[in-house]
Amino acid sequence: MSERKDFLLEIGTEEIPARFLPPALKQMRTLASEAFASKTLDYQQIEVYATPRRLTLLVKGLIIKQPDSKTEIKGPALKSSYDADGAPTKALLGFCKGHGLEPDSLRQKEISGNIYLFADKEINGQPTVAVLPELVNNFISKIYFPKPMRWGYQEMRFARPLRWLIVLFGDDVVDMEIAGIKADRISRGHRTLGSQQIVIDNPDSYLPQLAENFVICDQQQRRQIIWQQINHVAASVGGHVENDEELLTEVVFIVELPTALVGKFEQKYLQLPQELIITPMREHQRYFPVYDQGGKLLPLFITVRNGDDNYLETVAAGNEKVLRSRLADAEFFWHEDLAADREANIERLSSVVFHEKLGTLRQKVTRVGELATLIATKLNYDDKDLWQTQRAALLAKADLVSNVVYEFPELQGIIGEYYALAAGEEKLVAQAIREHYLPRFAGDLLPQCNSGIAVSLADKLDSLICFFAIGMQPTGSQDPYALRRAAAGCTQIIIKNNLDISLKEIIEFDYQLLPKDVASASMEECCSNLSDFFRQRVENYLDEEKVTYDIINAVTAKFGDNILDVLRRVEALRTFRQQPGFAPLMAGFTRAANLLRSAKSSQLPADIDDQLLKEEAEKQLYKQLLLVETDVKSAFEQKNYLSVLNHIGELTPFIDGFFTDLMVLTDDLALRNNRVALLKRIIALSASFGDLTKIVI
Repeated sequence: MSERKDFLLEIGTEEIPARFLPPALKQMRTLASEAFASKTLDYQQIEVYATPRRLTLLVKGLIIKQPDSKTEIKGPALKSSYDADGAPTKALLGFCKGHGLEPDSLRQKEISGNIYLFADKEINGQPTVAVLPELVNNFISKIYFPKPMRWGYQEMRFARPLRWLIVLFGDDVVDMEIAGIKADRISRGHRTLGSQQIVIDNPDSYLPQLAENFVICDQQQRRQIIWQQINHVAASVGGHVENDEELLTEVVFIVELPTALVGKFEQKYLQLPQELIITPMREHQRYFPVYDQGGKLLPLFITVRNGDDNYLETVAAGNEKVLRSRLADAEFFWHEDLAADREANIERLSSVVFHEKLGTLRQKVTRVGELATLIATKLNYDDKDLWQTQRAALLAKADLVSNVVYEFPELQGIIGEYYALAAGEEKLVAQAIREHYLPRFAGDLLPQCNSGIAVSLADKLDSLICFFAIGMQPTGSQDPYALRRAAAGCTQIIIKNNLDISLKEIIEFDYQLLPKDVASASMEECCSNLSDFFRQRVENYLDEEKVTYDIINAVTAKFGDNILDVLRRVEALRTFRQQPGFAPLMAGFTRAANLLRSAKSSQLPADIDDQLLKEEAEKQLYKQLLLVETDVKSAFEQKNYLSVLNHIGELTPFIDGFFTDLMVLTDDLALRNNRVALLKRIIALSASFGDLTKIVI
């Protein structure tokens, strides 16, 4: 067994934003693994760690030397390697000299009809310590951060400036440097509690030595400690904390030595909407709200200190003071907004630009109102639901000019519901104001009430239509207006609520409401581009639902403009696939499609000439086709797609007989074209359903 040592890399930095660290850890693991594999350096295990001030790679059992290897070296062609007398040419001698070989050691190998000389060359593996400097520099340079920095005169970009560097292979420091910092064995402990000159003996002692200096380097260990402390502190005051993975992850990467503590705020603030208390607590201060056993918010919070448990009362008092100030602001904004004229707020949207080409938010509110009315009408809402939809659409954006939303943008829609209720609006109108932003992200809740569904669709579809009309659809990874999310949200709402609506009709209606002369795309282009855009969202949804790729391709080949209709056809095809007639029909369709592709369609007659149907097999197929066409048309009109497929399946024995008894591509051109035209009409029979030739048997 090869001798092995542990390898340690610690990149010491200024404080890195917490949100940068989880993706950086994933990249480090992947990039390091790829780097070692590329250098044939075997290892037993890779571990990655991160705190706000360091990124660490710990490789267990790294071999101390690359293995020796053989490589095949291609030399000159045989015909140019020897002269007429059989003596080696300059080309051959030069090749041998360059690789330290003798001509007699070469072997011959044929490639594409030519004979070349080859040599098997032994390559001695390098010591790992000699490979590490380049390897480490290369993979560190590939770590991506959303907003990298440069510092001093360095060309390197990183999340934050580098301040120290440890590179140890076993007990020894690897001779290298990064960004002007020479590798050493000196690490730094907790900024205020630990030593700033920790001499790391070897990779194995790294974690214990940091722990002695008040740094818990393992993020999973910190997570476990933090969550245990939070639950313990919450229980000690008679409450509990709800699981919040996003906030917990952020806190994990903010601290190196966690200590949870409880703080309190005045009882009077509980009169505010719960979200108005939690938002400044969670989003601005990274505090965990505390609830009683019944789920009611308590006037308490839990925060996690980056330090030990000394002077916790002082720390708690400082945090309470900061939160008190934020809650006082929230209370002031809340009461100021309640006193405002809500109708005036709607008109204030005229001074808020939605987009420089698309006018103001007030203009958007008008479009959304008309579009929501159209959607509600198409969905056969009763008069009550229709009125609630129109009222919610009018009020949906009014909270955007409120003081609370200006201070806490996360509360748009949420605080709008509270304002509507406080002003005496109907409950479902207020609910729709909040729900029209849903879903905000993948896996989020969907609108529940009818008015919320209509306004949510109208708001998202208006944004999609507007930006596609002015040529600002997403390209590549760029999506500044979150249009992919909007389209995915519409898709989910339509599917989950079985909404039978035409996208084309909605697009054309809203397109005509746009400000004059802003559209760079015609209505037809806008409809076509949005249809393709929604088709991609539907395909993603079907893929997540474990629909096989060939069924997705077959059905979405005829996407149309009705998402629910696509789902119906998918379910019909999935059901039909389980029936015994599926495979024979698909085999016949595939053979027909292949023949059709090989024929020259320009020579085909406009229709089938029944006078040219000479053989019984083709006569029977044509006769059955006429019957099936009538049945398929009727089933399509009823949107009974399983019946469509079953009727098409009735052709199977006749298609089989046609291929068994006849030669389609006969020498008689008229007969050949007529028979191919018959196959073309059979393929066309399913064209409105999709492309069955894409099915894989």
